[in-house]
Amino acid sequence: MSRWWDRYGFRTIIIIVALIIALWIKQTQAAFLSEAYYFVVKPFQSQTQFTVEDRLTNARILELEQSVAELEQQNRQLKQSLDYAETQPVQTIAAPVIARSRDRWWDRVTLGKGSEDGVKPSDIVTGIGGLVGRVTHVTPHTSKVLLISDSTSRVGAILSRNRQFGYIRGKSSSTVVMQFFHQVAGIKPGDEIATSSLSKLYPPGLAIGKVKSVNKNQGAIVEVELSAPIDVLEWVVIQPFESQLGKE
Repeated sequence: MSRWWDRYGFRTIIIIVALIIALWIKQTQAAFLSEAYYFVVKPFQSQTQFTVEDRLTNARILELEQSVAELEQQNRQLKQSLDYAETQPVQTIAAPVIARSRDRWWDRVTLGKGSEDGVKPSDIVTGIGGLVGRVTHVTPHTSKVLLISDSTSRVGAILSRNRQFGYIRGKSSSTVVMQFFHQVAGIKPGDEIATSSLSKLYPPGLAIGKVKSVNKNQGAIVEVELSAPIDVLEWVVIQPFESQLGKE
């Protein structure tokens, strides 16, 4: 044993010490690398997490801002309709447009007021600008309106400037056609068209629109731009009216 120790003892001690030092260095390096990872990588992880949370927060804020803007716009529309209703000479009912068919956009709308609110068939519907249509069907809480832009709609009308009578017919757009009862001269773009006393479905004097163009080859026919924004209706005003159709 002593001979082995004399021969290999010192070398063994050196190897053991080297192994201890190597183990210590390895552990120290591991701790160092761990700390280095924490200080170098962790900020980026935090930044990434912050960026995601920040984006979600900003998206939520944008959503709320858009909701507030939409509510403000709806309130403005309602206020304008109520202000308009107050200018009418008869008792009126402000009603929201709650349904509309994409395929029949210019033909009919459904309103969020019905018989329990005092709405009746044959009541007329107006909006800011002028005539919109008339009520055709009523339920306790809704009503359906035939728009004057509907291709089947006919409204007795008059050219306000020279008191020439005729009627308008819809064509499923923001313009309608006015057919005079006889040849009329001197019609100009911008001339105002209103409902006439000959109409049995509407009271006289309601604004319909203005002459947009005149067919020179057919002097009794003109194109009229509707004054009510029928394509973007959100609120309307319902006025009581008893149809004279079938009455003499």
